[in-house]
Amino acid sequence: MKHASRCVVPVLALLLAAGMTAAYGGPLRERLRELHAERQAQTNDMPEQSASAESALPAGVTLRAEQAYGSDPLQRFDVYGPPQAHDAPVIVMVHGGGWRRGDKRMSTVVHNKMQRWTARGCLFVSVNYRLLPQADVATQARDVAAALAAVQRNAASWGGDPARIVLAGHSAGAHLAALISASPSAYRATGLRRWLGTISLDSGALDVPRIMQAPHMDLFDAAFGADPGAWRALSPLHALQPDAVPMLLVCSSKRRVSCAQAKDFAAKAKAMGVAASVLAQDLSHRDINDRLGLPGAYTDAVEGFMASLNGAFARR
Repeated sequence: MKHASRCVVPVLALLLAAGMTAAYGGPLRERLRELHAERQAQTNDMPEQSASAESALPAGVTLRAEQAYGSDPLQRFDVYGPPQAHDAPVIVMVHGGGWRRGDKRMSTVVHNKMQRWTARGCLFVSVNYRLLPQADVATQARDVAAALAAVQRNAASWGGDPARIVLAGHSAGAHLAALISASPSAYRATGLRRWLGTISLDSGALDVPRIMQAPHMDLFDAAFGADPGAWRALSPLHALQPDAVPMLLVCSSKRRVSCAQAKDFAAKAKAMGVAASVLAQDLSHRDINDRLGLPGAYTDAVEGFMASLNGAFARR
């Protein structure tokens, strides 16, 4: 990415001149590899064309499209329901896209997950939120909280159970999901109530100060700015409180920084008495999103986490 090169080269020159190693504790060349992996991850996370809301719906699955949780056109979500839903557990999904792009109908966000989980009697909800530059990251987090609160208020009318909701997000969406999950009480003004737990799918931004103090891509500057106080406020690791919900942190073992941050987050959560675990996968950033819902050990492990929160998510 050309933006990455503008940001990285001057910083690397200073590091080399000083004979320093990069942050994250590894040699400078390791950090260069990590930056290359981050660039590749963001390239692979470019949103594909969104499918129409009605396309490829499994037999009997209902769609309640463009449900509003605010006045902005992007404050909408789609609800996919299994046939004859009644007290169905609910999975709420937040798309990625670097905080500045993406859509709730992208096939990598919806297709495999919706097909798998509606077939198992779950409601699947896919959320849009306002994006940069219209809305800063703190506003995006409030949007996600407001969307989740709206799902809690309305789930029963769709045949869902508002007491059995799991939140999930990928990439930037995983950061936003992790941020509100780290301190749910901070979002009470949205009407949000506690939910069962959260699945973070390969967030590379769990420790924002750590990112910003090392060579990084320009997209992080656009998201987090230059104020260290804002970095901490927008950092799930630093926002973590004892009221955090249980979390599963899926990370790509191809991206060392992603798994390192996930492990640090889980360790801090456990020290606070919060249930948190790391699931490393030998998959690309994109595939961690796209392959969830396909038969196999990865999907089984994620479903095992959901079932540990509530038996309604067990194989049905």
